[in-house]
Amino acid sequence: MFCSHIIKSVMFKYVWQVVQRHLVQRDFAGQMIRLCMIGLVILGGPILPAAAAPLIQKIGAPLSHPWGMDFLDERHLFVTERSGNLYLVDLFTGTRNSIGNLPAIAAAQQGGLLDVAVFANQDNQDENDAIIYLCYSLKIGSQTVTAIDRAGFDGTNLTNRQTIFQANNPTTRAIHYGCRLVLDQTYLYASLGDRGARHDAQDPSRHAGAIIRLFHDGSVPADNPKRAGWAPELFSKGHRNPQGLAINPETGAIWAHEHGPRGGDEINIIRAGQNYGWPKVSHGEEYSGGSIGSGTSAPGLTDPVWIWTPSIAPSGMAFYRGTMFPYLNGHLLVGSLKFKRLYLVLLEKGLPAQDAIMLDGAIGRVRDVAIAADGSVLLLSDEDEGGLYRIAESGQ
Repeated sequence: MFCSHIIKSVMFKYVWQVVQRHLVQRDFAGQMIRLCMIGLVILGGPILPAAAAPLIQKIGAPLSHPWGMDFLDERHLFVTERSGNLYLVDLFTGTRNSIGNLPAIAAAQQGGLLDVAVFANQDNQDENDAIIYLCYSLKIGSQTVTAIDRAGFDGTNLTNRQTIFQANNPTTRAIHYGCRLVLDQTYLYASLGDRGARHDAQDPSRHAGAIIRLFHDGSVPADNPKRAGWAPELFSKGHRNPQGLAINPETGAIWAHEHGPRGGDEINIIRAGQNYGWPKVSHGEEYSGGSIGSGTSAPGLTDPVWIWTPSIAPSGMAFYRGTMFPYLNGHLLVGSLKFKRLYLVLLEKGLPAQDAIMLDGAIGRVRDVAIAADGSVLLLSDEDEGGLYRIAESGQ
């Protein structure tokens, strides 16, 4: 069904002992059998012939530093390129169309056209009724800010596009934009990095180092946290550079991950009005060496639920829910830029318990992760000649 080039016949390179230990502890005998049957890799050696293993496939032509993706429908996927392009990709054929009427985008260093999110009316599947959201770096004089636009879509161009949010912390530093978007039926959540000015993450009046919450039209919910001095859009503070944002389908809670400095990448469960500590506390250290803040935890600050040290440079994440890989249901998939990996974070009693490497170096830097309607896993490779990749069971 998918017109794509198979580049690797064996994938999901597990740290098998970690997965096995977790499943045994949870007494998942049935899942253990299924894990063995699909031919996972034990330290580089396949259990079963390669033909029985899942496949990784490249969909369509290369993409230059793709950053974000979201589904218009089961067949079509919006994909951004950081340089300022938005494409609609046909997952069945690999063809793509360039979308017009984009905002003016300041593409430099870590800035550019970053995430895309789609809200489709569940009662009406007409793609022309979909609302498209873009997160990008907007130039204001010699500085830039993280901005969010909202638009309709006529099949070729964005329509009635309007900027619904501009961060209030412009700077000449073109780093740490954050810029992940996620939607539920009522709210739009967005992650905002500290833009390289770490102490702004603790300034309650500034949008830096935050998760914000808006209504879909960009207006501010009246029940957003009203902590002393907080800007009205703020939902949480004390983040460094969050580039992963996802809704836990079991609980409805917002989960985020963020880049630590040298070590100390975090996963946090986002709760209204909480301060997640950066840079008052950190599990990482200065790039030149030395501690940051007062330690790893402090009263009044919310601790992360998972830490990576050394840093994996996480980007993009998705809770798996599907039928193609049922043993992954309820667990978390996280991309890694630094190690060019896809990680599986195993959850136990609703919290991260262990992690395992599922894909190691096969496609380059993993920038984003999504789950298709058929249960296959889609990845974006953030390289000069990166692209969109699909992980699926053999023959599907």
